[in-house]
Amino acid sequence: MSEKHLIVLEGTDGSGKSTQAEMACRALAEAGVDYKRLTFPRYQEDSSMLLRMYLRGDFGSHPGDVNAYAASTFFAVDRYASYKTDWQADFEAGRTIFCDRYTTSNAVHQSSKLEESELLAFAKWLFHYEYELLGLPAPTCVIYLDMPPEISFQMLQKRQGESGDIHELDHDYLRRCHQRAASLCEAYGWHRISCAEHGEIRPAEAIHADVMAALFRELDK
Repeated sequence: MSEKHLIVLEGTDGSGKSTQAEMACRALAEAGVDYKRLTFPRYQEDSSMLLRMYLRGDFGSHPGDVNAYAASTFFAVDRYASYKTDWQADFEAGRTIFCDRYTTSNAVHQSSKLEESELLAFAKWLFHYEYELLGLPAPTCVIYLDMPPEISFQMLQKRQGESGDIHELDHDYLRRCHQRAASLCEAYGWHRISCAEHGEIRPAEAIHADVMAALFRELDK
């Protein structure tokens, strides 16, 4: 059976993740890699109904109005539906899967609702729930785009103004996500790519080069 690769690109809101995902996919195609791209959440699908209700504030106007465990299940259902109906066969056949966000995104975002001391216990629960109990494959490589929260928030304000979801409109929430992500990178060995230097955003091509270096190290295993 072919080697299986599930590569995840993560980053807090406003980190330039969508741009880097597009660039990475173009590079994979140019290199002749047979891959399938996934983007989570899948807002257009029925399986995302609960997470859409959550993000637009139906359960409360602040992220903390829904606890980390409950909110995580909303996103997990969407991933499970995606796996069973769309990409399980591709993954099991050895096709490279490239994910723009995955379970790891919940680890970053939802753990921000908890104390730092609770982070690793929550991550252990989350990964056991999705990878063991639900049967979703665990990532073989996680690449995290590390953008300072102050810059992320500025980017979001320019892009969306006051029209973002309850995560994107909460500056303190984004700062906590950044802190939790740093801890998760250290605990789980995620590839941490710096997106800013001396308070300025690094050129997209420079970030892309670092992303692809980490990605191809995974594919060459």
